[in-house]
Amino acid sequence: MIDLSKIQTELAAYDGKREDLIKKSRDVLKLSKLLIYAVHRDEIEKAEKLKVEIESELKALESIASHNSKLQYEGSYKIAVQEYVEAVLYLNFVQTGKVAVMDNLHAEHYLLGLADLPGEMVRRAVYLASKGEREEVIKIRDAVDNIYGQFLTLNSRGNELRKKVDGIKYSLNKLQDLVLELKLRG
Repeated sequence: MIDLSKIQTELAAYDGKREDLIKKSRDVLKLSKLLIYAVHRDEIEKAEKLKVEIESELKALESIASHNSKLQYEGSYKIAVQEYVEAVLYLNFVQTGKVAVMDNLHAEHYLLGLADLPGEMVRRAVYLASKGEREEVIKIRDAVDNIYGQFLTLNSRGNELRKKVDGIKYSLNKLQDLVLELKLRG
């Protein structure tokens, strides 16, 4: 007879860690969305506090994922980390005007989060345009143009990143139209 008890124990342990990972991923995801929302409302002090909280939750998430390397490629983990990257990059951009490199993360997770950043930057540009801050809108357009140019250097055909590069291009087109509109208004 075959005894699968060891395999059953391993699978049960993996499933338990996977459930923990999913729950913790939700926490990171929620806090990341709250951080982005705070930055959109120019509540930078609140966003800074949320960043500290998220980083604590991310450490807990990474601790769970460290039990099995397959967990680092679970959908919930990837989504949470890329949302974290997007949120932190957005806060940093609003504070410094620069897009940071986060080389402490897996490159794919960083790139996926970075690829989502231009969408938030477009929202910020529209907000700034409504306040007549044309030069700030141009800076955002230039930053997104740089992001797009950097992504074009990557070999990202036929995968999730390729779709996100198309999204960056769409965001860049929206920003170019917005800048043109602002220039035509004078």
